[in-house]
Amino acid sequence: MTTVCHRPEGLEQLEAQTNFTKKELQVLYRGFKNPRAVLIQECPSGAVNEETFKQIYAQFFPHGDASMYAHYLFNAFDTAQNGSVKFEDFVMALSILLRGTVHEKLRWTFNLYDINKDGYINKEEMMDIVKAIYDMMGKYTYPVLKEDAPRQHVEVFFQKMDKNKDGIVTLDEFIESCQEDDNIMRSLQLFENVM
Repeated sequence: MTTVCHRPEGLEQLEAQTNFTKKELQVLYRGFKNPRAVLIQECPSGAVNEETFKQIYAQFFPHGDASMYAHYLFNAFDTAQNGSVKFEDFVMALSILLRGTVHEKLRWTFNLYDINKDGYINKEEMMDIVKAIYDMMGKYTYPVLKEDAPRQHVEVFFQKMDKNKDGIVTLDEFIESCQEDDNIMRSLQLFENVM
């Protein structure tokens, strides 16, 4: 019995849609499907499910609990909302996060924070993401963080972002706030490091 493995759609097409060269895409694909490279079990469908995604993040962040952050990140990568991330989904997001414009990165990050995909970020959604990041980093961070650090972090950022004080942050408010505030931009760059 022969297993037919998934091959990504034309690399030329992905090269045109992303900021990666054909050679870089080939290296990324080998890493995506090679279990020794990124701890992903080779999958005939060419897709990674959420449980595998969580296992990967648990390996990268052994001192914390990465499960919730991996859940939110998986949902942001799973653009088709079908419970799996194909290589093409992975590479499109990676292209934005690593080589996209500031505006593209901010739009993608807004999508991550907009957990319920209603086009707005409320304080609870922001708190969920920030708490997931703190949980993932673990208790052994330096300097040691107070237990209410995530809440304080969210209060400050949400107040700056919610320009019209209506209790929600729109995409425009998010982008404008991030571009105006160096602290927010530095914080979002930390996100890229844990991506």
